[in-house]
Amino acid sequence: MASDRTIRRYRRLYRGLLRLYPRPFRDRFGEGMGQTFTDMCRERARGDGSLHRLALRIFAETVRGIATERFVLMRNDGIFRVAMATVCLLLVPLVAMQFTDEVVWSWFDVLVMGLLLFGAGTAFVLISRRGPGTTYRVAVGLAVASTLLLIWMNLAVGIIGAEDNPANLLYAGVVAVELVGIGLARLRPHGMQRALLATAAAQFLVPVTALIVWRPPLDTADAVMGVMGVFILNSFFVALFVAAALLFRRARRSASAPPDAAGAS
Repeated sequence: MASDRTIRRYRRLYRGLLRLYPRPFRDRFGEGMGQTFTDMCRERARGDGSLHRLALRIFAETVRGIATERFVLMRNDGIFRVAMATVCLLLVPLVAMQFTDEVVWSWFDVLVMGLLLFGAGTAFVLISRRGPGTTYRVAVGLAVASTLLLIWMNLAVGIIGAEDNPANLLYAGVVAVELVGIGLARLRPHGMQRALLATAAAQFLVPVTALIVWRPPLDTADAVMGVMGVFILNSFFVALFVAAALLFRRARRSASAPPDAAGAS
């Protein structure tokens, strides 16, 4: 019968549409929804109603349901939350740029800051998912936040002298050491600990290298205080990276400890 062929055609289309649902939803409800659709079509075909109108209405409702489920899934995803938080944070300088002349940001500055924030947040979400426990996530958060602060300060005002001082390019090496170390660590706590210790060592060597290579004049008290300030600021970042390394060490011990020992501690 023509109605049977039409029902089979609509059933194939509807099953293809159900594949657009998120997999957990599809595995749980897909088979029942498909059977319900087939039963409704058969009942309508035996009656006097329009089968085509019923199919179109169900298709429209299903598309709306797919969009809703996809949005809920995306809303609960960490990267989506990072994107929304980045947009909200960038609204502050964007609004300030329109109403005051004291904000000296350009559109390029906003773009760079947005990329830094979104990149840092995404790195935290992706890396922290791979680690065991809360301590690992805290360590990742500290490492990411320290790196973000280092890059932002260096781009904004420069850590060694002015922002156009070539010595500030040495900090790119610090970030490179960290990224290479994380790649070699494969996100394992022990390897991450070593990567952050290597990053701390690279951070410490930057002002030492700058002092040897560029030889800033130290003939005035202000010049000496400036050099001391650079070393103090770098020591702050060294402490942050070392603290992250110690947290990764603690995360490794917690992951390898027997359950009884972990509960007792």
